[in-house]
Amino acid sequence: MLKKKVVWGIVLLGIFLNLTVVPLAFAEEAGSDLQPWTKSFIALAGGFGISLAAAAGVLAQAKSIAAGLEGIARNPGASGKIQTPMIIGLAFQESLVLYALVVSFMLILKF
Repeated sequence: MLKKKVVWGIVLLGIFLNLTVVPLAFAEEAGSDLQPWTKSFIALAGGFGISLAAAAGVLAQAKSIAAGLEGIARNPGASGKIQTPMIIGLAFQESLVLYALVVSFMLILKF
């Protein structure tokens, strides 16, 4: 129970930082000089964004793999029908994490 509270606390902190810091980063002009505290918040938002995306992606992939392997264990004859959609789903989940990585790099490299 304590783990769930900690995870939700981290998730809510990340959401709060992303909702408060990201607009500051994109509101600045491309050639303007950013304040030092703004640069710090942009770096924090990028770090929290990719860490939350990676954590969510890992949890989703673990649940997908567990469900797929459980289905294969129950009916080994259906392994071909289960394995292919499972791998495609894992690729989609990983692509979301990679999109978050790109957004984080865009934020961090903005200044």
